Amino acid sequence: MGGRIEVSREGALGWIVFDQPERRNAISEQMWRALPQAAADLSRDPAVRVVVLRGRGDVAFVSGADISEFERIRTGGAAAGEYDALTDAAFSALLGLPKPVIALVHGFCVGGGLALALTADLRLASEDARFAIPAARLGLGYGEAGIRALVNLVGPSSAKEILFSGRLFDAPEALRMGLVNGIFPKASLDQAVRSSAQAIAENAPLTLAAVKRVVGELGRDEALRDRAGTAAAIQACFESEDYREGVRAFLEKRRPRFQGR
Repeated sequence: MGGRIEVSREGALGWIVFDQPERRNAISEQMWRALPQAAADLSRDPAVRVVVLRGRGDVAFVSGADISEFERIRTGGAAAGEYDALTDAAFSALLGLPKPVIALVHGFCVGGGLALALTADLRLASEDARFAIPAARLGLGYGEAGIRALVNLVGPSSAKEILFSGRLFDAPEALRMGLVNGIFPKASLDQAVRSSAQAIAENAPLTLAAVKRVVGELGRDEALRDRAGTAAAIQACFESEDYREGVRAFLEKRRPRFQGR
C-alpha cells in the first residue's frame, strides 16, 4: 500500500498534498482513509484561512484512483460498496471544509483526481493540465454525487461529453467549459495560486464561510436547502467583530485586520 497524504501549513494557508509521484499521485486506499482526518485538522485550525490541494511535483495533480489495488479492494458487489463508502467519506470531508479550497492542478487530473478537484471552490491549472473521467473505458458506474458536482459546474451537455467520451481535455478546453477558473504558464502556477490564496485569506473569514455555505445550498434541491442555517451564517457576519473592523478600516482608509470572530 503506497502513497500518503501530507498536511502542512504556510501562514494562513493549509496544504493537502497527494503524495505518490511514482504513480502520478494515484490515490491509494490508505490515502483515501487519511483524507477525512487531514480535512478535519485544517478545518479546526483557526490560523488556516484557505486550503490548497495539490499533487506532489508538477507531473500530475492526481491521475486517478490506484487501479493496481482494484482487484483486491474493488471487485464484487460488497467490496465495491465498501470502496465507495471510503471515497464518499473523503469527498464529503473535503466538501465540508468551511474555508475556501483551491485546487492547484499540474498535469494529469483524471478520474478520482478530477472528482477531488471538484471538491474545491476554485481550480487553477497549468497550461499542460489534462482532465478526464475515463469511467466508460473501465466499465465503472459513476455515482450520482460526482455527476451532480460536474453538471453543476459545467452544465449537462459538457458533463455528458466528458463522461461519454472518456477522453483527455486540455487546459484551454477546460477553461472554456468552466471546469477551471484560470490557466497559467507552468513555471508561474504555484506562485499564482499562492498569491490568489493569500489575497482571499486577507478577507473576512465569516463572510467567506457564509458565501461558501449559501452557494453550497443553492446547488442542492430546493426542498432540501437549509435556509435557517444560511440565514444564521449571514447574520453572524453582521454581529461579528470583523464587521465592525471592516467598517472602521474603510472609514479610516486602511487595510482591515480580520480575526474570524
